[in-house]
Parts: sequence; structure tokens; C-alpha cells
Amino acid sequence: MLVKTFGGAVSGVNATTITVETNIVPGVGFMLVGLPDSAVKESQHRIQAALKNNDYRVPGKQIVINMAPADIRKEGSAYDLTLAVGILAASEQILADEVGKYIIMGELSLDGSLQPIKGALPIAIQAKKEGFKGFILPKENAREAAIVGDLVVYGAENVKDVIEFFNGEKPLEQTIVNTRDEFYSRLNETDLDFCDVKGQENIKRALEIAAAGGHNVILIGPPGAGKTMLAKRLPTILPPLSLAEALETTKIHSVAGKMGKHTSLVTLRPFRSPHHTISDVALVGGGSIPQPGEISLAHNGVLFLDELPEFKRTVLEVMRQPLEDRVVTVSRARQSVEYPASFMLVASMNPCPCGYHNHPEKDCVCAPGVVQKYLNRISGPLLDRIDIHVEVTPVAFSELTQEHLSEKSEKVRDRVIKARDVQEERFKENENMHCNAQMSSKVLKQMCKIDERGKDMLKRATDRLGLSARAFDRILKVARTIADLEDSKDITSAHLAEAIQYRSLDRDNWAG
Repeated sequence: MLVKTFGGAVSGVNATTITVETNIVPGVGFMLVGLPDSAVKESQHRIQAALKNNDYRVPGKQIVINMAPADIRKEGSAYDLTLAVGILAASEQILADEVGKYIIMGELSLDGSLQPIKGALPIAIQAKKEGFKGFILPKENAREAAIVGDLVVYGAENVKDVIEFFNGEKPLEQTIVNTRDEFYSRLNETDLDFCDVKGQENIKRALEIAAAGGHNVILIGPPGAGKTMLAKRLPTILPPLSLAEALETTKIHSVAGKMGKHTSLVTLRPFRSPHHTISDVALVGGGSIPQPGEISLAHNGVLFLDELPEFKRTVLEVMRQPLEDRVVTVSRARQSVEYPASFMLVASMNPCPCGYHNHPEKDCVCAPGVVQKYLNRISGPLLDRIDIHVEVTPVAFSELTQEHLSEKSEKVRDRVIKARDVQEERFKENENMHCNAQMSSKVLKQMCKIDERGKDMLKRATDRLGLSARAFDRILKVARTIADLEDSKDITSAHLAEAIQYRSLDRDNWAG
């Protein structure tokens, strides 16, 4: 008897429906075709043990299973349940009437229990597009898949639950998630706040500008000045995720298997802080089975690189193209996948190996030339792509001991949201452009016009600092953001002056 069951294969952040054709005829042998990898081939043994331990069996006949389309490589153990249901239906141990109306996915343990899978959300989205009645998957993934409306989602704990469901003996409990309620109920869950940081008002101002325009920023200062503390609180002043952004971010985390148990939706902007020993593949994505890297997991959020010069140079250089294009393409011999990577880069570094170059009180003990050598670990093209360079000075004792709380994140966020609303209105005719940092050269010329006084100021700054064309554009973008925060239609010389001062590392005498 021939039976068709359906599963899903994830490529990038999208899914393709896989048709599993199971044919059982008199004879001997088990053949699995359709480009399965080793994990899929090993499913035969897991299925045999799981069915036997639940009083079912794999029939002693010739079983041929084809996984179509045959030119897509089938990877991982998530097809166990798809194959098991196909074998049971083709051997008439369960009723085959309804099995073709559902996407069925799940990894089987030897006792028949179901283990969670990766990519449940994109598979559910594809199932809805193709008009499937529902999606049967492990219970731990059910809430994640259930955020897709108009798709019936059943979470199962054991293969026996699925068998009894198709035989009409025992119903499965439908998982229902109100996506909007889930989204809004957890929109502002955070324990961090800007008011926790004593002093550093100039740094908070720089981070407010960065948040308002989506600009990349680097913080340079001695140990203990508060660089990491400030960076961790940056997401608290960013505008909340929109529902569309939350779904897009959840898809990436779903594919990477980073969703927590029984989690349905990523509602807070991601904050990723990889260690400096990370490899270039782990940062940008890839591997033998392509997976999203840290820059994609930070999509719609913040990527924080602490102690930037300690990262391997090759790791930092792979970020150049994603920083410009906001997407990363991972190409391999067999396939090419694309992951979104629209993130804010926040980096921090000590000014020198000892950490006290330009310190107001402590002397730097580094040998001559060491400071410049330390800075040279970061390439000029990468620094050019960072809009705001800020020097962080130590906090005075009087500020550390003051009891007066500084401004809360909520108030700063309100100003940021207001500035972002201005930018959304400005770029409403431009697709995939939502903030000033995303402006193309063509749009920059239209939106960042300056008067003669501003041009003279920029000319002097360009000559003195030796700015590149890219750094020139970045200054204009930051100035536009400062003007938006002040609700100013035009970019004034004061806005340009503040934007220029945020290019510390472009100064010739910075390294001494």
C-alpha cells in the first residue's frame, strides 16, 4: 500500500514541504531514498525500537520510502515521526484517511517519546501557505508553531498519542496562542535600566543618538569605566519590536534551535555578546549544515563585541559586508542560503594593552608605538563603518556616591521612539529603509542637505581628520539623527559639530 505523509525542510529562514512516500509490498528490505543524510538513515532503528516499545511493529515486508523533492538534502532527526506514521499507515496499523492533511515532524526516542525540533515556525508558516489542515509536532515546540494563525497545531508527547489521534481513539489537545496578547504581554520585560549607571551623561547621550538612528557605536575607555554596563542597557532604550519584526526574529531563533522550552515568540530585541574567541563561521553563520551565526541571531537587536581588538582579524573582517547590506549569504558547494542581519553593532575596547592611555589620573605603561599597534588590530574599513566613536572616562567618586537617580530608560526611549517615527515617515516611500543609518547615498543627498556654513565646517573637519567618503556620509547620517531628536527639519552647524566630535579614532593624535 502506498501512503503519503508530509514534513518540512528548512533552508535559511524559509521552509520547503517534503513529501514522504511510503510503499509496502511483499518481500524483504528497507530502502530510504531521496538524498537523506546519516541522521535520517539512522531513523530506521529509532522507529523500530519506538514502535516495538509501544506495542506496534515495523512490518517484515519490503519497505521503500522516497523523500521528495529528491534534489533537496534531508538533514537531521526531525523526520522520525513523519516516517513512522507513513510506515504505520502503509501497513494499515493506523487509518490513513487523515495523515496526508497534516505536516508531521518530531524526533523519536527509543521509548517513543518526542524530542523537540528546530525550525518549527518557518515550517508552520509554509504549512499555512500550502493549505494543510494542521501541524503535529513535539509538545515543546507547539507554542512556537501556534503563533501562526489559521493553522491547527497539536503538540504530542509520545508516538502513541499520534497513533491514537489518527485512529480516532483519543484526541490531541490543540495548542492555541493569541499572538497579539503574547506579544504585548511580554514587550517590556527587562531588569536593566539606564538609571543604574552613575554619571557618564555624555556617553548616554551618544547611545541615545545611536539608538535613535540605528547607528553603530564603539566605546573606548579604561577598565571599569562602565562600557559593558552601558552597552547591556542599550536595548532598553531601543523602540519595542513590531509584531512583524518579532515574527522575523523568532524565525531565525527557531531555525537555530535557540527558542526556550514552550516559548512562542521573541518579544524583546536580541542582545548577543559572543566571546572574543569566536570563529568567523560562528559569527557570520555557515557550517556543513548551514546555521545562522551571531550576527543573524542579533537581527533587529544589538551585537555587542567586548574587547574588540582581542577578536581575530579574520572574524572582524567578515562583518564588513553584512554591516553594509544587512544580509549575509552563506554559499556552499551544494547550496546557498541567505540570513537577515540587520543589527546595531556596539563594540568596546581599552585604549591600549594596559588600559590607561589618555587616563586623567593613571599613567600608561605601554612602550612607544604599542598603542598604535594595538589600535591597528582593527582595520580602517571596519572603523569607517562604525558611525560613533566615544571616549569613556572614569566616573568620579562624587558621582558614584550620589543618591539622585539619573534619567530612566523609559524617558530616553520615548525620545528615541519619537525620532524613529519621524524617520519612518521620511522613508515611507523607500522599501527596507526605516532609520537614518540605513540611508543609501542617493537618499542621503536628498535628506541631508546642509547650508554653506555647514559645508565649510565639514570641509575643515575632512581636511584635518583625513576622513574617507564613507566617514563623511556617516557624519551626515548622525547629524540628521541629532536634528531628528531635536525635532529640527534642517541640519544646523551645531548638529554637524556634535556629529564630528563622535569620530574620536579619526584624530591623528589620538594614539599619541
